[in-house]
Amino acid sequence: MTANKPGDPLTLNRLYGRSMGKPLRKGQQELVERLLPQIAVPGEGPVTAERLFGFDKQLHFEIGFGGGEHMTERADMLPDHGFIGAEPFLNGVAQALVHIRDRHLSNVRLHHGDALEVLARVPDEALSFVYLLHPDPWPKARHAKRRMMNDGPVAMIASKLKPGGEFRFGTDHPVYLRHALMVMQRFTDEFEWLCDTPADFLRRPGGWPETRYEAKARRQGHEVWYFRYRRK
Repeated sequence: MTANKPGDPLTLNRLYGRSMGKPLRKGQQELVERLLPQIAVPGEGPVTAERLFGFDKQLHFEIGFGGGEHMTERADMLPDHGFIGAEPFLNGVAQALVHIRDRHLSNVRLHHGDALEVLARVPDEALSFVYLLHPDPWPKARHAKRRMMNDGPVAMIASKLKPGGEFRFGTDHPVYLRHALMVMQRFTDEFEWLCDTPADFLRRPGGWPETRYEAKARRQGHEVWYFRYRRK
């Protein structure tokens, strides 16, 4: 398998697009100012369960958590597990903070910024799950290098997952779907695709909460595809 080296500037540590939309409501702004610093991933050094939560536990990492619906529901389901979420869009961070407050979650840590910068600081084979759900498709061919599903990021995800750990990917965009399948074909030594029939990736698996983007896609009549890969 030939993959881009971790650190390739075309595929790692580079953000595109907006970082903020509508002005935050007063309550959201207060959460960003008060709650976010309490649960933020440290800006430097290793990102470990012991450092984030005080003791060892299974770690989950969500790349681009949007409004945090999936991440916080999973954290509510699995209170003994630790969840790390990274999102560059401030409005999404603010909405996730609302969910964290309302659900009284103590097992979530957030990073407002580049997911790959944080993922790079996670020790190898430390994660039990990595989630990439409805990422920006960057549908134009000239923007393909901006997609999160590229050799560099996928190689990093593989290195951070424990053997037997799971990478979950979801999209409703057919261009991104074809691109992602092409990329994952280059990682058959690292990942086992958990799929027996075509219907397996057309049904949302149990324990996979719906995101706002998935719900929007369904309202628009789009098919949604779900992929589960186990680290060999």
